[in-house]
Amino acid sequence: MGAKGRIKGWLGGWKREWSIFALSLAAALGVWLLSNLSQSYSGTISVPVIAESNIDGHAGRSSNTALVSARCRTDGFRLVREMSGRERRPVVVRFDRSDLRRTGPETFCVIGGAKNSYINQFFGEGAQVEAFITDSLSFIFPRENYKKVPVEVPRSLQCRSQYMQSGPLAISPDSVMVYGDDAHLEVIERVTTDRLSLSDLHESLHGVLAVNQPKGVRVSVNEVSYEIPVSRYVELRASVPVEVWNAPAGHPVQVYPSSADVVLRCAFPLVKDPVPSLKVYIDYAEFSASMTGQCVPHIHRLPAGVLDYWIRPEVFDCIELR
Repeated sequence: MGAKGRIKGWLGGWKREWSIFALSLAAALGVWLLSNLSQSYSGTISVPVIAESNIDGHAGRSSNTALVSARCRTDGFRLVREMSGRERRPVVVRFDRSDLRRTGPETFCVIGGAKNSYINQFFGEGAQVEAFITDSLSFIFPRENYKKVPVEVPRSLQCRSQYMQSGPLAISPDSVMVYGDDAHLEVIERVTTDRLSLSDLHESLHGVLAVNQPKGVRVSVNEVSYEIPVSRYVELRASVPVEVWNAPAGHPVQVYPSSADVVLRCAFPLVKDPVPSLKVYIDYAEFSASMTGQCVPHIHRLPAGVLDYWIRPEVFDCIELR
């Protein structure tokens, strides 16, 4: 091999060694960089925020963004992205109404310690806030036309034998704000929820129902909670004499029939028999105002533990004896 061949071979070997060295160096730098950037550092993070909340008479979302800045401890990757200067997309944060202080007709602020409840929503779960730089956040919630309407729950509820509802269906909230233009609001008298269909009820239940959103408007809540009280009962029957109360002296009244059949549904287990304390009566004032002499009976002080009752007949004939 001549001198020229030896030089060419030497150069080729040198290039291979240099390539291997360069690749090894790049790999080492990459590992070093990843190792260092994965560690925790302190730095300033700034996030643009759009606010959402449920404020009576105002839009559900702010028309502006507010910049929240804090000194945070987080990984190096996050801080490098912050230092790149790229514009961040706003974060939508839903604030509890109690954390918003009105500072103007359409302006509401999040002040002081109230911000602490939203740290994860501002900066994500990977950042630990050491100190807020921003003292307060100011948001503009434009006014909107609105109307308060009741919530109606379409339902079909059936209880197991010997069980019954021990009270009415309770929903919360039972009324909502509806926002929109006057033409849409004028025809809305109520909003409904998804239908509640339950059978074989044998214990009290609670849950949530989605609120149906009428077209062209916005409803202040997306769902309501409900509670159905259910109790086991025992049924009692009794025949009770019908009395006339509040009749003036010298105005005796005869009631036909003279006794009423009463059916009581009482909470189980029965603590005390309510039948001995039952009193069924006709109010003389109602009798004197009646054109026909027919009156509806009443029970005086329904005994404790009675969930429901029936009186038969439902109407009694009354005659004043003179």
